[in-house]
Amino acid sequence: MEKTLKRIHPVSEPEATYFLQVSWEKDLGTGIGIILSDGQCAWTGTVSEAEISREAADMEMNREKYVEELKKALIAGEESAGKYDFAV
Repeated sequence: MEKTLKRIHPVSEPEATYFLQVSWEKDLGTGIGIILSDGQCAWTGTVSEAEISREAADMEMNREKYVEELKKALIAGEESAGKYDFAV
């Protein structure tokens, strides 16, 4: 299982710092586990392969392109900093 940890500053709370951990088995398209923490509390969840496919279809986006965008937003490093906004 692969994991990444990323510090985010949500646009909904610009002064706050959250930590986002994403874990996956083969690739993000097969489903992901998410842990979001503000340093005091943590929230967990999973996104299934079916949910990823459904979200891509809802956005009228090719599934592979959607998974690539997920990678950029959720696990990419500094190269994606400032390109994606998070709201809590």
